[in-house]
Amino acid sequence: MDSLAQFSTTQPAVGRPKIAVVLFNLGGPDNQEAVRPFLLNLFTDPAILRVPPFIRPFLARYIAHKRVPAAKENYRLMGGGSPLLPLTQNQSSALQTALSDGWNVKCFIAMRYWHPFSEAAVREVMDWAPDEVLLLPLYPHFSTTTTGSSLIAWREAAARVGLAVQTTTLCCWFDDQRITANAADILQRTIDDARASLPPEVPLRVLFSAHGLPQTIIDRGDPYQFQIEAYVAALRQHLRDPDIDGLVCFQSRATPQKWIGPSTDDAVIAAGRDGCAVVVVPVAFVSDHSETLVELDMEYRELAHVHGVPGYFRAPVQNDDPGFIAALAAVAREARGRGPGLCSASGGRACPTPHLDCPFARAGMTYSVEDKATVC
Repeated sequence: MDSLAQFSTTQPAVGRPKIAVVLFNLGGPDNQEAVRPFLLNLFTDPAILRVPPFIRPFLARYIAHKRVPAAKENYRLMGGGSPLLPLTQNQSSALQTALSDGWNVKCFIAMRYWHPFSEAAVREVMDWAPDEVLLLPLYPHFSTTTTGSSLIAWREAAARVGLAVQTTTLCCWFDDQRITANAADILQRTIDDARASLPPEVPLRVLFSAHGLPQTIIDRGDPYQFQIEAYVAALRQHLRDPDIDGLVCFQSRATPQKWIGPSTDDAVIAAGRDGCAVVVVPVAFVSDHSETLVELDMEYRELAHVHGVPGYFRAPVQNDDPGFIAALAAVAREARGRGPGLCSASGGRACPTPHLDCPFARAGMTYSVEDKATVC
């Protein structure tokens, strides 16, 4: 393990390897003019729109065109653009500071659908000339639509630019107990505040709301839903009352096809029918963006009001919470210790055999009980 002696990242200690930590995230339009090209980038991604390649460009343009007005309004409600990049920059700066206690490190950001794209990040990494690269997705749960897509974009950009350096790839960290303990601490404070503001006879229900996916993607072996449910089970164990009334649900349905459920919309409506107040917890999100600031804070709050939910509360996401950054730094250190190559926060493959789109499965690695560190 590295020494914990401090040093400046601008004047590295002699002999210490230079470690580039690349943070993957979705990206978001930074102004109204960027909304349409952002949506085009999103829907032309084969991981998102799974149709024959000759159809995809035409269908992507059609979907983007239909969604632009509503998307522009959502971003207008957030000040004109997405806050995701500045929030990710805050996380990057905080993580670099945490890792600089022992590492000669610099953090870089590679967004998938808007600037800074992977190729720009690759060029910045090359200019810094690291000895090692650690790829760290800011998606705790692996999905082919998020981390998988970002990894493809990074590898293609690295090949074009000619970056060849020892690399460790962290595929997921949904099952790290420090991460779930921090998330539970944030949630517990929200639960306590909710109970304090409600009449004692009003029951409280926790809705663990994750971004949804089409059922067909899960059926093809994507491990995302499994990892979400395992993460929530682990998170609940850190709460004061692990048996609190709660439900895993999924938001942000975007196409007419069947999506995994239950939907957060239906869960909010059911809470009103049952006379339950709700605490909505964003899971699978570690940064605020339109799904939290508009969908959860505005649209579902209004839905709750319409359906008579007696209290609506939303737990904060982790953003650059100091406890979260400390936990993520620990995950990064352990991942580097397992590298180079592919690893999860628990070491090996964390997804049972049926999940064939787990990157370990694609690499031909088998699942064993010894690999599994989740609580589920």
